[in-house]
Amino acid sequence: MAPIERIVVLMMENHAFDRVLGWTTALHPGLAGVHPAHPLANPDYPSGPPVFQAPTRARNIAHDPGHDLHNVIRQIDGGANAGFVADYAQLYPQAGRAEREQIMAWYPRGALPGLHALAEQFVVADHWFSSVPGPTWPNRFFAHTGTSLGHVDMPEGIFSPGVHWYDQRTLYDELSDAGVDWRIYYGDVPQSLVLVNQWGHADRYIPLARFAADAQTGSLPSYVFIEPAYFGAAENDQHPPQDVLRGDALIAEVYNALLSDPDAFARTLLVVLYDEHGGFYDHVPPPPTVPPDDNTTAFAFNLLGLRVPAVLISPMLDPGFIAQPFDHTSLLRMAAGQWGAKGVKPLGRRAAQANSPLDFLAWRSTPRTGLAPAPIAPDIQPVQPQPRLVGHKQALFGFSQYLEQLLPEGAAKQQLMARTHEAMGDAMQQSALATDRTEAFLASRRSVPASG
Repeated sequence: MAPIERIVVLMMENHAFDRVLGWTTALHPGLAGVHPAHPLANPDYPSGPPVFQAPTRARNIAHDPGHDLHNVIRQIDGGANAGFVADYAQLYPQAGRAEREQIMAWYPRGALPGLHALAEQFVVADHWFSSVPGPTWPNRFFAHTGTSLGHVDMPEGIFSPGVHWYDQRTLYDELSDAGVDWRIYYGDVPQSLVLVNQWGHADRYIPLARFAADAQTGSLPSYVFIEPAYFGAAENDQHPPQDVLRGDALIAEVYNALLSDPDAFARTLLVVLYDEHGGFYDHVPPPPTVPPDDNTTAFAFNLLGLRVPAVLISPMLDPGFIAQPFDHTSLLRMAAGQWGAKGVKPLGRRAAQANSPLDFLAWRSTPRTGLAPAPIAPDIQPVQPQPRLVGHKQALFGFSQYLEQLLPEGAAKQQLMARTHEAMGDAMQQSALATDRTEAFLASRRSVPASG
């Protein structure tokens, strides 16, 4: 049995394994990463010389690469993974060669100082796949519930969001029924709140600003899921077009907070991973899998998504890598393995047959000491203003409008309704409104208001 008592999961946004951790072949020659002397390529579109993998230190990309289901199907190109550049070029025909090259680019060792330091010190999982060849929401639902109820799309629109009703049982229902304490720390609008069962657990939603203090005082629960800030002036999810070092700093801060209490950290596993590949190139074709349930009208759910970066971090682990296949339902399998004696079960067919990282890690008999804090880049860019919210951010804004409708009548709801005109403002105004709507909803559902 794993010598841990606590699992902390930090899920970032929209990057592929090759892009972020492909360089780790320099640490582990058997790892399926980037080989600089033998770079792979995609055909350019509509013509021109191939676009090869190459190192980059660019921290932004102007346009968000496509990662909806139809984009991913075109990117994997029948299993050859040869359609990434063509998909991007067709989505953004105005993008020049330099921008198309970013789709194939990878960060060299140290370019992401926080995450790369942790990859050097701990365990890289080089076959962790996203659960769906599609966008953020369905992949995050798989991490929380083992299914997206057959949905592969993202809601669209500010005033007509088209939010589906996600009432499936969650990991947090399992943990609560088993008496296992848990919390979700969130940056602004927690995407997991789209799951309607979560509305009865508002007390367990804690602002991310509280995480460091809770870690330093040894008051973290047994299971923690961390959602970054998805938009606004504090955005740190690493989603284009913002500086990736903003999210790298968050990864370092979470690790450093855990490191501040060595005794508690010795009983903790930190899992840093990404929800999906975000349209960036990865060379490993997604493998087949089993559908989680019978909701297979829109998609068969018999194929995983692209690989995502994943690092498993604990003082009870030496540096290394594991090549067993995982997907986001492995989080559910891991929780069932850790607390199965208390009644926690994996959810759905996919999670029931998924691998648990706990079963493949080589645990030490004593914790490592003298671990260094993860570095934080000194020159992080402020958030770039955007004219409007798009994609995942726009979907969260639309969801916040629905949360406002659920508020009880009173001063808080009236104040928010008086700000409706901000929905027509720029992305910063929309972000602030969405965040305030969400805070008002959580406050209305909490039995005891959160302090801090």
